[in-house]
Amino acid sequence: MFSSPFSTLTKNQEIRLTRVLLFLVVLCIAVLQYLDQFLINDTCSGGIIAFELAGDLETAGSYLNSWGEKGKIAVSLGLGIDFLFPITYSLLMAILIHKLNVLLWSKRPFFIVGNVLIWAIFLAGIFDYIENIGLINLVLGNMDQFWVSVAFYFATIKFFVILVVFSYILINFSLFLIKKWTK
Repeated sequence: MFSSPFSTLTKNQEIRLTRVLLFLVVLCIAVLQYLDQFLINDTCSGGIIAFELAGDLETAGSYLNSWGEKGKIAVSLGLGIDFLFPITYSLLMAILIHKLNVLLWSKRPFFIVGNVLIWAIFLAGIFDYIENIGLINLVLGNMDQFWVSVAFYFATIKFFVILVVFSYILINFSLFLIKKWTK
């Protein structure tokens, strides 16, 4: 039912894919962090994440108005980059779950949890795209509470799923290291 999309990859393919995805994730994070510095000011101390989670039209509008021309260019470029980022982070997190799942939980009932989380992180990536559509509408001047709500709710769910998946990866990687060191 919930099988891993990576189960047919060879070990070498897994390694190469993981390296490429890690490079792309780091590159996207670096570019997004650089652009975010143009969005941080007295009105919007949280940059793009504050904008994603604004929640109401007044707050989102005040952030947009505080950015000026440079900030609006930066947020537009950032939203463009953020159309590559969900693909890279969701694939990287999914393949890490797959690797840990195979190492720790193969032929055990808990294996299904990892497979469900693989698909959940893909869903988070889709939610990231929907959130971006809301943000793009706001940046383009379609100042409507609907778009603020779309961005807020989809970002909230996305961040929750990412937190759960990241925790799963950290906990399972720790278990893997403990097993490795105690052998």
